[in-house]
Parts: sequence; C-alpha cells; structure tokens
Amino acid sequence: MEHKTLEHFKEELLKQKQEILSDTSKTMNENLVVAGEELPDTIDRSSVETDRNFTLKLRDRERKLLKKIDDALSRIDNKTFGVCEECGEEIGVNRLKVRPVATLCIACKEEQEKKEKMMS
Repeated sequence: MEHKTLEHFKEELLKQKQEILSDTSKTMNENLVVAGEELPDTIDRSSVETDRNFTLKLRDRERKLLKKIDDALSRIDNKTFGVCEECGEEIGVNRLKVRPVATLCIACKEEQEKKEKMMS
C-alpha cells in the first residue's frame, strides 16, 4: 500500500480514537453528576440505572473498538496494515475505507461468518 494511503488511514484512525476518548470523558463526567444526586422516586432511580447500564455497554463497545484502532495503528507502523491475517492477500481499499480496523479480506470474512453460523 502506498505511503500516502497509509498516512490517510493513520490520520483517520487517530481522529476516530480521539473522538471516542473525548466522548468517553464527557459521558463519564455526566454520569458522575447524576450518580451524586439523590433520587427519591423509584421510577427515577430505575431510569437512571437503565441509562447507566446502557452507557456501560456502550463504553465496553468503545473500549473494544479502541483496542482494534490501536492494533490497526500498530499494523500501519509494522507495514502489515491492509494485509489479510488469514490468507495474506491485500484487503481492498474500499473495505478499509468503510472499516479501517478490518483484519480480514472480504472472502476470508465471509468464510469466517459461514463457520460461525454453522457453529451456532
């Protein structure tokens, strides 16, 4: 992959990482404010708890995505970004534009999904 293309993906990944970290920090501060309030109404407490659980699930997804972003940045540094981990072929640029953290080409990803479907 060309150096210019790699730099583009690196910039996009770093931008995405910063957005996630910024959103996480903002949400954590908001949750601290709500957590400090006393809510006498059972419905209010239930609503706050539901919101908190949703936020925790969202943060877990973001934590996993941050790990994938860091892994993709490492692959850029190691010159293995855009190479399918399964077959060693190049991952299409269009696929990487949609999902820059992708580690499998379309064919290998489809095969993986077929296997997962058969196992379930």
